Amino acid sequence: MKAVVIGGNGFIGTSLVEHLVEKGYQTRVFDKYPSRFMEPIDGVEYMVGGDLGNHGDVQKAVAGMDIVFHLAYTTLPETSNNDPIYDVRSNLVDTLQLVQESLAAKVKKFVFISSGGTVYGVPKSVPIKEDHPNDPICSYGITKLAIEKYLSLYHQLHNLDYVVARIANPYGERQNPDSKQGAIGVFLGRIKADKPITIFGDGEVVRDFIYISDAAKAIIACGEFDAKKGEPRVFNIGSGKGYSLSNIVETIKLVVDVPVKVERTPARSLDVPSNVLDIDAARKYLKWEPQIDLKEGIEKAWNWAKSLSVV
Repeated sequence: MKAVVIGGNGFIGTSLVEHLVEKGYQTRVFDKYPSRFMEPIDGVEYMVGGDLGNHGDVQKAVAGMDIVFHLAYTTLPETSNNDPIYDVRSNLVDTLQLVQESLAAKVKKFVFISSGGTVYGVPKSVPIKEDHPNDPICSYGITKLAIEKYLSLYHQLHNLDYVVARIANPYGERQNPDSKQGAIGVFLGRIKADKPITIFGDGEVVRDFIYISDAAKAIIACGEFDAKKGEPRVFNIGSGKGYSLSNIVETIKLVVDVPVKVERTPARSLDVPSNVLDIDAARKYLKWEPQIDLKEGIEKAWNWAKSLSVV
C-alpha cells in the first residue's frame, strides 16, 4: 500500500510515518517544513516545502497514492478565534482542494485527523460519544467539524471512502516543548529548562490524554478500516480516561528527578470544564485499544525531553 501523510513532519505525523514504515507501507511525506526532532527515514519520500494552498503541489502529493492521511493544520484552538477568516481559507478551503485532488487521483481512502477536544464544545455528558451534539466554541473546532461534514458530502456525491479520527490530547516523544498546544509536552519542556509550569485556573480542568504511539496506531487502523453500510466513519481516539491538570502535575512529580515549580494564572474562556472521550466504537470497529498508561507515557516523554540538548 502507498500512503501520503499530509503534515508528516509534525508531532503526530512523524510517529505515524514511523509506524507506517514498520507495517511495510510505501510512504510519502508532504510538509511545508522539515521535522525539527527527527531525521528523515530511509525509504520514505519527502516532499518538503510543499504548500497545501498550491494546487500543483497537492496534485503531486496525492499522485499514485492509495491512502491520504491529512494531518496538516495552520491554526490552534487557542489562536483560531483571532482570525477566523484565515482559519477558513487556509484549512477548510485548502482541505477541500486536497479532497478534490484525491478524488481525481483515484485515492482509495481519505483519513482526516479531527479534534476530539474541540468539535463537541462544552459537553452535556461525559464520557463523550461520537453522536454527542457539536457546538464548538472556537473557530478551530468549527472548521474541523465543517471538513468532517464535507467529507460526508463527498461520500454521498462521489463515493469517497473516508474515515475521521477525532483525536484527544496526544503527548509523547517529539512533542514541541515550545508550542502553545500540548500540556504535557510543554510542562516537561519547562521543567527540563528549570522554568515553572503554568496552570490556568484551579487546575481542575479535565482532559483525555493519549500517548502518541497509541494515537498513530489508531490512525493507521482508520486507514485500514473497511466501513460497511451502516457502520460509522467517525471515531473518537483517546484513552477513555480523564485527568485534571492537577493530576498531570502530580504524576509528573512522580516521574521526573528534579523539582517542579508551578505558577497559576486566570482560567481561559476557551477551556471547557471536562472533555473525556468514549472510545467504545474504536474498540469495536477498529479493533484498537490504547496500550500505554499515563505514568508510563510521561516517563517515555520525560526521557526524550532530557535527551534534548536545548529546550
